[in-house]
Amino acid sequence: MERDLPGVLYVKAPRGPRRRPVVFDSPHSGNEYPVDFGHALPHALIRRAEDAFVDELFQAAPDHGAALLAARFPRSYIDPNRSLTDMDARLLGEPWPTPLEPGSKSRRGIGLIRRTVAQTHAVYDRPLSVAEVSARIDGYYRPYHWAIQDLIDRLHGEFGRVYHVNCHSMQGGGPADFVLGDRDGTTCGADFTTHVRETLISMGYRVAVNDPLKGVELVRAYSAPDAGRHSLQIEVNRGLYLDEERVTKTDGFTPLQGDLERLIAAVAAFADTPT
Repeated sequence: MERDLPGVLYVKAPRGPRRRPVVFDSPHSGNEYPVDFGHALPHALIRRAEDAFVDELFQAAPDHGAALLAARFPRSYIDPNRSLTDMDARLLGEPWPTPLEPGSKSRRGIGLIRRTVAQTHAVYDRPLSVAEVSARIDGYYRPYHWAIQDLIDRLHGEFGRVYHVNCHSMQGGGPADFVLGDRDGTTCGADFTTHVRETLISMGYRVAVNDPLKGVELVRAYSAPDAGRHSLQIEVNRGLYLDEERVTKTDGFTPLQGDLERLIAAVAAFADTPT
């Protein structure tokens, strides 16, 4: 289960004697920028697209019997939390060989291949070729999806159930410290969403559910609650732990990390009991 693909992803296997049917993944915290990226923005600016340090916030997952998967590549290079058809054709210098279905994310410039950072800064000053986008899909996107599917399938096969927590950060400010997304109750059991929500509320956090963030591709693609496959997106307010302009940790990082370890333990305990 333990894996490390340099520049692409890593998987940390559960430590200790007890494994749980739990997977945490962080698809947007990668900060290893491929040499062929060719973006037009200064590095300091494009880093603002990262869910910086989210994998570190959840790094205690293996200590509680859960697997932890994280991307090493940046989401601005290619986004594993998007459908392969959710791409803006305006980025390309030639026709894409198969039909595209760009959705709301692509229209906002944050589809499979990101067009903008902070909605105003263009990532590229050149068109992309089909060959380079295809290389990103084959070398980065597909390995990430293979890894998450393999983890979920293995644990579901062993336990008959699996709980997947898809970890992100959201822009600072706003009324909520956390937003949980289960795509309006379609990607996990309501009892799981409620358990996570109540655990965070008990620690004094403000928690919203499916407002304004409902979850995207990774919770949609690998969930089947009726079959015991539960996926929940969790968004952490960056104001709790991050200087967003400098992309550096604030003094809030360590206490938040401690609270999230308590959440990890609560998820692991929940997963121990078949529903």
